[in-house]
Amino acid sequence: MSEIRRTPSLLQSLIPIFCIALFLGVGYGILKLRIEFLLMAAASVSGIIALRLGYTYKEMEQGIVHSISKGMPAMMVVIVVGMLIGTWMSSGAIPMMIYYGLMIINPAFYLVTACVVCSIISVVTGTSYGTAGTVGVAFIGIAQGLGIPVSHAAGAIVAGSYFGDKLSPFSDTTNLAPIASGSNLFDHIRHTLWTTTPAWLIGLVIYFFLGSGAQGAVESEQMVTIMTILPETFRFSIFLLLPPAITLYAALTKKPTIPGMLVSSVVAMILAMVFQGVSLMDAVDAVVHGFISTTGIPVVDTLLTKGGMLNMMDVTLIALCAFAFAGITQKAGMLDVLLQHMTRFAHNTGRLIAATSASSVAVAFMTGSSFLTLLIPGELFAPAFKKMGLAAKNLSRTMEDSGTVVVPLVPWSIAGVYMAGTLGVPTLEYAPFAFMCYLGIVFAWLYGFTGFAIAPKVRDDETIPGS
Repeated sequence: MSEIRRTPSLLQSLIPIFCIALFLGVGYGILKLRIEFLLMAAASVSGIIALRLGYTYKEMEQGIVHSISKGMPAMMVVIVVGMLIGTWMSSGAIPMMIYYGLMIINPAFYLVTACVVCSIISVVTGTSYGTAGTVGVAFIGIAQGLGIPVSHAAGAIVAGSYFGDKLSPFSDTTNLAPIASGSNLFDHIRHTLWTTTPAWLIGLVIYFFLGSGAQGAVESEQMVTIMTILPETFRFSIFLLLPPAITLYAALTKKPTIPGMLVSSVVAMILAMVFQGVSLMDAVDAVVHGFISTTGIPVVDTLLTKGGMLNMMDVTLIALCAFAFAGITQKAGMLDVLLQHMTRFAHNTGRLIAATSASSVAVAFMTGSSFLTLLIPGELFAPAFKKMGLAAKNLSRTMEDSGTVVVPLVPWSIAGVYMAGTLGVPTLEYAPFAFMCYLGIVFAWLYGFTGFAIAPKVRDDETIPGS
């Protein structure tokens, strides 16, 4: 083991960031190379720098394992969501939601409706993954039927799904942000509304104008085909809403996420056998391989062939490669150096908010982890907010504005890969249309430099409501 480990310079700490931006921007964005290879290439660059700093391979391996362990719960949810989608498709639950959605949703208001419904579901359930993987999949199917660009649709779905992930008292990140900053949950939620509400409303206005030209799509040949084939292929029943109802109940009663999804999947398997005449073997196959539509109509088969645990293995593999990159950069101290340089910039409230925001974005791009975008900047900047007499809820809000909701826009993050894989739309294609996910940063900076909606510290113990 090396006896001397040097602290990386700013240049050495920036090289991995430049490399991952270059590799993914050119390799993935232009040359369409596999993202796993590009992430491993970036991790290799970080590893070479770490070796030059005196770290051994064994130490880097420990950093990677530590990084993976933090992301393992999210990866487990991703795999179970694959099971959920496959069984819901097999039972007819999602096809039924698509059918009636096509029947009642006006194309001109589709994007607004998708964002609002996903926002409501995510606030109630507290899960962006669950929202996108269930009603989100249904809305993508509706968009395909109406002839609406799936990049617009996926952006609205992701923005709505992360509205609740940012504000719901049931969300893990919403609970973690005040813990990391030293504030309390309900003060944090109320304070976060100042930046989230205008960002969300601006997004709805843009969705309205984006969808205003979709009037003619309502009678498209594609929609007519889907509306004809779905009721011929599936037997619809109100009982098919039971799996979604179980998932919703588990979320509302704060039951563990994965057991609730497993129960919902088992019930969906039973419903598939009862209502759709699916054999036990095919029902189990939908759990593992996903539902495979065999109508012979390409547009319908493409729409319905989804889900399965194995189909989520691509997401898991990309996550593992991303954790390799994140684990090495963290172990070698490169992330710490970047954040320390940012704190030197923070001489007043505006600069402090800007530095906190930039740090959260940097952590999002370097680690791809929602949790780390809260934990690392929270630990680093909490003393600075106290020193300036600012309430801790300003810190927790800024981290949510610039971390939690930015992660799904990062192509190599587990959230970005999950959303792209589940909705069938590449991250870089939907990201520009997930308006709420980045407009919150604008309001965070605006408030920071103007002093509007910036709360002063009123007591030492800010874990008490009303701080």
